Parts: sequence; structure tokens; C-alpha cells
Amino acid sequence: MKALHVISFNYPYPPSYGGVIDVYYKIKALSDLGVKIHLHCFVNQIPEKTDPEITDITENVFFYQKKKNPFLYLSFMPFAAAIRNSDILINNLAKIKAPILFEGLQTTSLLTQLKSKEHPLYLRLHNNEAEYYKGISFSEKNIFKKIIYKIEAIKYKSYQKKYLQEFESVFCLSEKEYRETENYSGNAKLIHIFHGNQTVKNLDKKGAYFLFHGDLSISDNKKALDEVIELFKGLSEYKLVVASDRASDDLKKKINAVENIDLVPIETNENLYHLLEDAHANILLSFQNSGTKVKLFNSLYNSRFVIINQNITDDKSLKDLCLYGASIQEIRQHIIDIAEKNYTGSERRKKVLEQTHSDESKAQEMIKVIFKD
Repeated sequence: MKALHVISFNYPYPPSYGGVIDVYYKIKALSDLGVKIHLHCFVNQIPEKTDPEITDITENVFFYQKKKNPFLYLSFMPFAAAIRNSDILINNLAKIKAPILFEGLQTTSLLTQLKSKEHPLYLRLHNNEAEYYKGISFSEKNIFKKIIYKIEAIKYKSYQKKYLQEFESVFCLSEKEYRETENYSGNAKLIHIFHGNQTVKNLDKKGAYFLFHGDLSISDNKKALDEVIELFKGLSEYKLVVASDRASDDLKKKINAVENIDLVPIETNENLYHLLEDAHANILLSFQNSGTKVKLFNSLYNSRFVIINQNITDDKSLKDLCLYGASIQEIRQHIIDIAEKNYTGSERRKKVLEQTHSDESKAQEMIKVIFKD
């Protein structure tokens, strides 16, 4: 019987944002292939009950409350890792002999205590954290937060160089992180993001609007939306829908001030899929080079045209399925060019996505690495 400990930075349900989406659908795919999952979650508040969607794909679920000590900002360890520490977790791991998969470097503060134990150690690297925090520091407008993120980036730079070599394998999300990890430690494996999509939808040739969707509490998404709003101010003949549950009052005012832009809530995955299905094109921009974004898979599987900039993916097979704009001017021209075009790309997407980017194929790759015998 194959068993695996998974230490998650958060409770992975509902799968509503990038990292958690990867955790949830990875666990589901591994479970579907017969791996018994012992899930350990660091949370702000321990929930009263576990969702059936999680209990159905796990053997055990354990919760640990993140520490709330602000003095941990003064630790040499990155704050996100320092707050995820638990002696109870060590005891729970010792009770079940199985490999351990750490979800993100922020779950690895216990690594030195586990190195001598009889657990093969694996890491799912969700980001080059030093680059990630450097990026959000650059995008953040609040001076205090900008400084905090910059310090976190500096801490992670030495932390990841020190600890990446301690794992049997590091499963990377993107080509860029794969190359960086291979240079650090020589133990990198490229396993693209788990996304939960199974089949490419066959849709009518025309949609009703352009779509921008994302978590607008994240500074990178807010910066991207600012660019898109400015674009559509000058493209008044085209409708833009901004889909998000986390728009600030300032952003709402900015959106409402432009006649051809509407803000709509997402609320559920079903609503998101409806929005994707009705969109003629999706506009995906990022100013952080941190691997393929989950929203790209959702758009390619469930919608029509997809317009991206350079930071949405570094996977050539995925980039070839999109309209790429190296500048805002090129993105603007793509919008104009496809506004009246029929979408006919479903069959091409099926060949690429369902053969090489399915969750099942990625889970099988991980199983081969973790359970070598």
C-alpha cells in the first residue's frame, strides 16, 4: 500500500486560488491512483469539521494553527515558514511511516528535525519564493508592506539555497524554476500545475465580452487590472467583464467609472465556468515571472481566445495556444483583431492539453519518483 504525508500551507478546500488549487487536485489525482493521503494543514483557525470533498480523498486530516507571534518577523527564517511550526505535527508524522511531501518552502521549518527520521522527504516548489516576494514588493503600493515583502525576499534567497538540497526530489511548476533548482541542488523534477480540468469544452464561435478574472487583493493582479482598465478606456466599443470577489472600494469606483467595464462576483467555481464559457477572449497579464498561472489552464479548457503577456507561462506548448503580447500595444492590437473573429481552436487545444497536461499523467509521474520500488 502506497501512503504519503502531505504537509499543506493551508486547508486546500475550496480550491479557490493558485497554490491551493494545485494542492487539492494533486491530492485528488494521487488518491484516484491508489495513494493513501495523510493530510496535514496549517491554518489560521482550526475548522469545526472537514469537508467531504477532502475526507473522500484522504485517510487522515490533521490541523495545526499558525503561530501569531509578530516577533517572528525578526527571525532569520522567512516569516511564512516560521509561523508554520508544530511539535504535534512531528509526533503525527512519526506514527505513520511514509514519505513526506512538503507543499511549498513555507511548510519546511521542521526540516532539520525530520532529516534524521525514516521519512524520504520531497518538496513541491510552488514558487521561487525570493523572486515571488521581490515581485510583490515591486507591485505593492503600501510602503510598510513593500518593506516587509522585500525583507522576506532577502530571507528566502539564502533559505532556499540552504534547504533545497535536503530533498530527494523537488517538484517544480515551471521551466524557469526547474532550471534554477537544478543549479542549486541537482534534484529538480518538472511537474506542471494540477488544475482539475479534464476535457476541453466545445463552444460556439463567438462570445459576448472580454474577461479579466483574478484575486484583486493580490498586488500583481491589481497592477495588471490597472493596465487592462486603461486599455478599455480607449476601446469603448468592446465590453470588458472583471470577475473577482475581492475588489476594494477604490477598485470598484475605478471600474464603475468606465461605461464599458462591469465588475461581477465569482462566488463559486460554477459561476467562474459560466463566465469563461460566455467570454470571447480572456486577458491574462502578470508582472511576476513565477511559473504557469492556474487561470491559464481554466481559460484554455473552458473558454475561447486567450491573450497573455510573457509572465503567464514559460511553457512553449501552452504559449502556442495563446495570443502573445510583448507590450500593451501588442495586447491592444490582439483585442481589436479577434473581436469579430470566430474561435476555432478547440481541437488543437485537446491534442495538447489532454495528452500532456492532464492531472492523472502528472500524478503518475510523481508516483514513479516517490515510490521507486
